Amino acid sequence: VGGGGGEMAASAGGASRSSRGLDPALIEEITKHYGFDKPMHERLWLMLKNYAQLDFGTSFFRGAKVTDLILQKLPVSISLGLWATLITYLISIPLGIRKAIHNGSAFDVWTSTAIIIGYAMPAFLFAILLIVVFAGGSYVSWFPVQGMVSDNFDSLSLFGKIGDYLWHMVLPVSALVIGGFATLTILTKNSFLNEISRQYVVTARAKGLTERRVLYGHVMRNAMLLVVAGIPQALIEVFFAGSLLIETIFNLDGIGRMSYEAAVSRDYPVVFGTLFLFTLFGLLIKLIGDLCYTLLDPRIDFSARTV
Repeated sequence: VGGGGGEMAASAGGASRSSRGLDPALIEEITKHYGFDKPMHERLWLMLKNYAQLDFGTSFFRGAKVTDLILQKLPVSISLGLWATLITYLISIPLGIRKAIHNGSAFDVWTSTAIIIGYAMPAFLFAILLIVVFAGGSYVSWFPVQGMVSDNFDSLSLFGKIGDYLWHMVLPVSALVIGGFATLTILTKNSFLNEISRQYVVTARAKGLTERRVLYGHVMRNAMLLVVAGIPQALIEVFFAGSLLIETIFNLDGIGRMSYEAAVSRDYPVVFGTLFLFTLFGLLIKLIGDLCYTLLDPRIDFSARTV
């Protein structure tokens, strides 16, 4: 009886909310913004023109321009990405070189074990573990569990603000680093092992050069080419793939979290704007990686190549 009464009430009150669909005003706004009322070639030109001007429209649900939203969220993702990438390379490259020099030693074995464990553990799982252990979950409460700054951030001194910011960055950056340094360390080690066995290294040693001069003056320049080649992919993974879950777990309002929420809520201007940003950033990073080749090895000259 109750079910029948509910159906009768719904029929008497008109169509349900789910059957009404989108607001006609919103549909008209979408049609006008994306030029669905224009021919195809005009729509294409309109899209290219807007994207060239970084005009992605206005968010359907946030009530602000997409460009303003991106500029507002970008510092969070940049902070995570830059710190994670910097620390990853500061750890991985020296560690990989040391593992190559002491290949097969006890140091190489136990560090390889730690690297494999770190590589096998997803970043989000390690983030939860850090929260449980260091953020008041079950053990100690040394670090904050969410946010980039404290509530009293504006009242702190300059050094207090810097310390507060770094204090909040420890756990999320650590969670990003643990999964990223494994691949780079192994890549660095294998690159150095491959170069150390080359004939020019034997010749340099036969000439009486010190091991340090051989390693850092000859081997490193050639071995680092493969490491530099992996920089674009590492940056893209840290900035976009890894930051989404980390931003969600630590309640950081960044680009990754905003793009995910926009995709779930079908906020298409935000989705297209962040997708354009991710693509543009990826292309720029790859271009910078190619330019770094010429800095490491002047023999590489892209302009001298013929098609």
